[in-house]
Amino acid sequence: MPVTSQNVLLANAMTPYKPRSLPSVFDQTATLQGSAVPQISAYKPQAKPGAVATKLPPLEQPKSYRIGVGDVVLLATPNADSAVNEINGLLAAQNARQGYTVQDDGAIAIPTVGRVNIAGMTLQEAQSALFQKLVASQIDPTFNLEIREFNSQRVSVGGAVGSPQLEPITLTPLYLDEAITAAGGIQADDSSYATVRLYRDGKAYQIAADRLFAKNDIPKVLLQNGDRVFVDTEYSVALAEGYMQQELTLAAFQRSVLDEQRGIFQTRLSMDAVDRDYVYVFGEVKNQGRWPLPFDRYASLADAMFEQGGISPVTGNPSRIYLLRKSPLQGAGPMEITAWSLDAKNTANLLLATELQLRPNDIVFVAAQPVTNWNRLISQVLPSISILGSANGILN
Repeated sequence: MPVTSQNVLLANAMTPYKPRSLPSVFDQTATLQGSAVPQISAYKPQAKPGAVATKLPPLEQPKSYRIGVGDVVLLATPNADSAVNEINGLLAAQNARQGYTVQDDGAIAIPTVGRVNIAGMTLQEAQSALFQKLVASQIDPTFNLEIREFNSQRVSVGGAVGSPQLEPITLTPLYLDEAITAAGGIQADDSSYATVRLYRDGKAYQIAADRLFAKNDIPKVLLQNGDRVFVDTEYSVALAEGYMQQELTLAAFQRSVLDEQRGIFQTRLSMDAVDRDYVYVFGEVKNQGRWPLPFDRYASLADAMFEQGGISPVTGNPSRIYLLRKSPLQGAGPMEITAWSLDAKNTANLLLATELQLRPNDIVFVAAQPVTNWNRLISQVLPSISILGSANGILN
């Protein structure tokens, strides 16, 4: 079949073909859309927040501290100065001072006195209960009671503060601004973007940090046991920069993963361990051999010839370039082969070679010049004549 404009279209249509594709890793960038490598969303500049609406809890007046489970009270008694006191005096062997922890039933256990329930009492009420217990036990009721450790009532302070911690409620009332200061103060590039939030009994309260610490008419907020204070920085330049650095670091990691996966594929390709489609080029070309069809695109007859060095200018016959292709519809009979013949003696016909698509297992053959065939015949005959002549000489 001669290669003409019409026949090129026919040849391309007769044998459907889809080029092999490169692995998807070659289509991916450092964002790795759809890959197994972790991905984070791109950084977007934060909008400056508006003013925070102030919402404070109901105002309360300070109340007397009530002793609770876990508190440690210190009991001080006079030094023992008589035999009676040495026998009956409270804690004479402990040299007059001893600490007691309020146990889970709300009582403290004192030797020779027994258990005294003081949980839920103020310090004065606990002193009165202990006084009555000493009198009833016929022990000198001279003593002093104080709280050494406050463990039963606490407030948590966290968020953008210097030292997040649990702060105890003591005999001195604990206010919101004082609790934040005790936790190291607000740690933010600009405190005007910080909001102090208070969570109590399932309800949330808030106030802008700069307003809380300003000298204005904002009342002091008294904290209660179980309150949770959180300093929230809604807008943080440092946080934004951290997100950006994290994005850059992850992109570098993703890029290294891509490079590794591509390198593995290229190594397998160089070792011929990857399935490829090939055409075979031989005849009067500079480099005969197997030529792989490219990935993701069609190759033409011209590609195969010139990738193999082109037609030999001495021995090749440009008017006899053949593309041999097996018929796509093969029955039980003998193999049918179509030979597409290109006459490139007219160099304008080489444009047709750029349009004729190759298919797997095509064979490109370039015939030799007539004079080349004659020269080869002579070169094969001459040694035979020489050998024949030598034999005749020997026989004569």
